[in-house]
Amino acid sequence: MTDTPAAKRQRPLSPHLQVYRLPLPALTSIAHRITGVGLTVGTLLLVWWLAAAAAGPEAYATASGFIASPIGLVLMFGWTAALWYHLLNGLRHLIWDGARMLTLGQSYYSAKLVIGGAILATLVTWVAAFAA
Repeated sequence: MTDTPAAKRQRPLSPHLQVYRLPLPALTSIAHRITGVGLTVGTLLLVWWLAAAAAGPEAYATASGFIASPIGLVLMFGWTAALWYHLLNGLRHLIWDGARMLTLGQSYYSAKLVIGGAILATLVTWVAAFAA
């Protein structure tokens, strides 16, 4: 067997992300961390809005105008989705801490419940907000 440079280039690195597919429980774990960071950033927007309300009408109008803009609404929608996902996945982790639903099948099932619940709760929140 020869170790030519061409032979070395044809061998795939294993496992690499082009071939290896992360399982759903791993993806939900990664998403939980990402939504935690997103909640921190979104909370800064909320603090800015509250501080603007305390600072006076002009500052409040500026903050409210930004939040009501298309970019602000997208950010708030993402923050709402992150909040619901992080909450529901945190409850899932609490259930796991109680040594329940730890089998592989139950882990996939609970991951699907968390994702579906977060989508549903986000949509209900926004529909209720605009219906009021």
